Amino acid sequence: MAFSSSRGGVPTTPTLPTGVQIASFDTYLEAQRAVDLLSDKEFEVQRTTIVGTDLRMVERITGRLSYPRVALAGAMSGAWFGLFVGLLFGLMSDGPILVMLLPALVIGAAFGMLFGLVSYAFTGGKRDFTSSSQVVAGRYALLCEQSRVGEAVRLLGEAGIRTRVGGPGPTQPVSGPTTAQPVGAPPWSEPQQPQQAGPPPAAPPGGPGAGQPPAGEQPAETTVPAAPTFRPWEDEHGNPRYGRRLPQRPTDGEENPS
Repeated sequence: MAFSSSRGGVPTTPTLPTGVQIASFDTYLEAQRAVDLLSDKEFEVQRTTIVGTDLRMVERITGRLSYPRVALAGAMSGAWFGLFVGLLFGLMSDGPILVMLLPALVIGAAFGMLFGLVSYAFTGGKRDFTSSSQVVAGRYALLCEQSRVGEAVRLLGEAGIRTRVGGPGPTQPVSGPTTAQPVGAPPWSEPQQPQQAGPPPAAPPGGPGAGQPPAGEQPAETTVPAAPTFRPWEDEHGNPRYGRRLPQRPTDGEENPS
């Protein structure tokens, strides 16, 4: 459904609606009531549009189909057609109308019953029920032209109808962060918050499996540097430690007192 032009015409081709959303309703009757209130207050309702979103085709089963029910429905439809034909011929003839109505009514009911039974027999019992189909929307938005938004909102507010100007339209995506829900989770479970990108948390030191490579990977070979060899009275650079004496080295021709 689209806005009408200034001359009151309707676009000949399917056109997306334009305007500002001023209210949203759960049922079509609520949206119809809002437009009816605007019309009662002499508002130019041709500047508004009711847009249904989240469309679904609903087929309601009305009953079981059987041969007696098919025969009755065919007889009733044939009787109406026979009544029309009898009335037409009765008006064109000079005799009484009832003389033409009764035979036409009976003949029409008989032929209608016959056609109904034959048509049902050809289906082979593949559809033994009657139903009624409707296209139902999950939400109904009321749009209004930009130039008349203020007046429409004021009139709806005076009637006690909640309005919301500038809400997300039926063809506009809702912007903002969305929450992801795991596949297979029940509909009543709380959605998971989106995880922020960042480095993975470090494993606690000393925990189980610490220092062990992941499964399927070979441990890398590590080389341990050799400890420096030095005497206890010298440091690692060969210098004497303070507070200690170096033993006297024997000179040539003398024996070590040790």
